Amino acid sequence: MVVGAARSGVAAAELLARRGARVLITERRDSFEQASRLREAGIEVELGGHSQRAFDTADLVVTSPGVPPEEPGLLAARRRGVEVIGELELASRWLRGPLIAITGTKGKSTTTTLVGRMVAAAGRTVLVGGNIGVPLSLQVDESTPDTTHVVEASSFQLEATTTFRPWIALWLNFADDHLDRHPDVAAYAAAKARIFAHQQPDDWAVVNVDDKVVMAHSYDIAATRVMFSPAGTLDDGFSIEGEWIVRRAGAATHQIVPVGAVELTGRHMLGNVVAAVAVATVADVGRDAMLEGLRGFRGLEHTMEPVGRVGGVRFVNDSKATNVEAARRSIESFANGVVVILGGRFKGGDFRDLREVLEERGRAVIAIGESIPLVRDALADLIPVIEAASMREAVERAHEAAVPNGVVLLAPACASFDWFRDYAERGKAFKEEVARLREVH
Repeated sequence: MVVGAARSGVAAAELLARRGARVLITERRDSFEQASRLREAGIEVELGGHSQRAFDTADLVVTSPGVPPEEPGLLAARRRGVEVIGELELASRWLRGPLIAITGTKGKSTTTTLVGRMVAAAGRTVLVGGNIGVPLSLQVDESTPDTTHVVEASSFQLEATTTFRPWIALWLNFADDHLDRHPDVAAYAAAKARIFAHQQPDDWAVVNVDDKVVMAHSYDIAATRVMFSPAGTLDDGFSIEGEWIVRRAGAATHQIVPVGAVELTGRHMLGNVVAAVAVATVADVGRDAMLEGLRGFRGLEHTMEPVGRVGGVRFVNDSKATNVEAARRSIESFANGVVVILGGRFKGGDFRDLREVLEERGRAVIAIGESIPLVRDALADLIPVIEAASMREAVERAHEAAVPNGVVLLAPACASFDWFRDYAERGKAFKEEVARLREVH
């Protein structure tokens, strides 16, 4: 039984059917696009809710990442002794090549993409997927002993793993997030930490020495730890010294990649590159391949994406900054004159954590979506908070506040589901409104 017919659930159902299983996929919606295709493949499709009959007859239950573990049917299945796993766990059991897994609150997609580029530049066969867009189940049939899988892993995916064992596991950072789904911060951190849970001494764990939560969850793991520091220097590990990303090992310092080769915007993005260099080094990728992987890489769509200028005002799309910590790091990327479009469906955290950086660099905040009252209560005594009822109004008011020579930054610190389908649709709407504004100015 596959619970949830989003992208990864559909991929899991089709993989199981190809491998000879009798599959039922169950979905709360009354319809979904791929239902007919699944039926043609011999997969039973249940719409409009998850029936108890389905849970009672299943020998294995596979969940999509969006399905909470407290779903009553899942609890009943576990009580019956049925194995309940996630799509990432399912697919990983069939992989034949080495697995590099990357998690963190912010920067997963950028770092996963960059590691994939570096490994590919070394001449190896690489498949990049997981939470980044291509479900791991879609890559199983292509997996060979010579295929390196570079996988972005979310907390939702990791909490449903039971044997998932990366050769190299990277935990970038940790901050409050997804508290609309996880019961508390400790549960969210525990889910992330499962990336290390099944590693062995001949595996590698790459950890952020500057992050207390990451370090606390790495002390008792079986894997060999490799340290990196986005901000400081290390006696043993990867960091930035002067104009170089370096590796220190005892008294020796090895210069690996010049900072000037990094084409990404933002200090936090440079930290992601340090992490990627650490992973690539462990994976025996040479310096020339790392430089080739960096060449021309200016980031992902909706992640610190330059959108252009209107009347001297810069516009930057960081729609993927869906938590407070991510928004803080985005704002820190600019010296001053920042007008932040902030808000949406709140996922937890505290907007007050933005006060210091906004006091230093902010000019105004444009508050949008369901969280307008929270934004106003947290920040209005510090900085002008201007409310907007649509993305068009948000862009127009932000432009007015940023003139002259300011920066308009979409860094919402919230989910998008109050106004949009996802962060990508929100980012696209922002770019469309900037393009429209450019035409009238």
